[in-house]
Formats: sequence, structure tokens, C-alpha cells
Amino acid sequence: MTSPTPLRFAILTISDRSARGEREDRSGPALAEAVRARGWQVAHTEILPDDLPTLRDTLARWADSDAYDVILTTGGTGFAPRDVTPEATAAVIERPAPGLAEAMRAASLHITPHAMLSRAVAGIRGTTLIVNLPGSPKAAVENLEVIAPVLPHAVSLLHDDPAAEKGHRL
Repeated sequence: MTSPTPLRFAILTISDRSARGEREDRSGPALAEAVRARGWQVAHTEILPDDLPTLRDTLARWADSDAYDVILTTGGTGFAPRDVTPEATAAVIERPAPGLAEAMRAASLHITPHAMLSRAVAGIRGTTLIVNLPGSPKAAVENLEVIAPVLPHAVSLLHDDPAAEKGHRL
């Protein structure tokens, strides 16, 4: 199912080093390219450090703005002590969407056993879908490709589009 208007994405890179300008952000631009390649809109990108209150407040503010259909985060989903993206996301979502994270981990396990170390979560706040992706550019794009086919339908459902239910089997 395709959306009548392009999906609007915000991409949040979470990295202490990139936020301090010590390392180039490659994941955010890689995701932006993948989003645009599907004909979707990248409405906003930003880089923030691994700081739970800042991430939580930013995700809530972005979701509540109704400016974005999907917020993709990249980074901060592993086991390192400062990896707090899943906690920030869990603090702001109103309804979890575990199937998205499960599908990404399952597909990634065919590529690397390190997929088991992902703590990524996905969920809904208002009419915005928030999805955590890995910090590696390659892994972030691979994970986006796993869920991309369902995103237009998910957004249609979130916006209570009457056409969203067409094509469902009884």
C-alpha cells in the first residue's frame, strides 16, 4: 500500500562523539539517502549525545509536533553503559510496536550473531512511529529495509485513514 503523500521522517543520530564533532555522522546521512530513495521526505535530522533526559525530551517534542510520521533513531541501542536510546524511547511511547524490532533482529541474525545484542525498541506516540536502529550505517540501512515495506500502511493506520483497511483478508 502506498501513501498518497510522501511519509515524513525525522532522523536522530545518537552519538557522544558525533555530537561533539569528533566523528563524522555517517548513519544519519545513510538513512536519509535510503528514505529519499523510497520517495519519502526527510523533514529533519539532528545529532544528540547519549543523554537520557535530552533524548526523551527530544523524542516527545518531535512526536507531539505532528510534523513527522516516523522518527528513526540511529545509535545507542547496544550494551555500552551510555547506550540509553531504548530507555528514552520506552519513556515516551504510548504503545509498543514489538513486531518491528523483532523483525529487524530476526533478519539481522542472518547477517551477524551480534544482532542478539540489539536492545532496539519501536513504538507509537500519538500518530508518530518511533523506531530505534543500530548505529552502524550499514546495519541501520539494512534494518530500515526490513521494516520499510510496512511503514506506509502503519502510518495510514496511525492516521486512521479509512482506506488503510482495504485489502485486508477476512
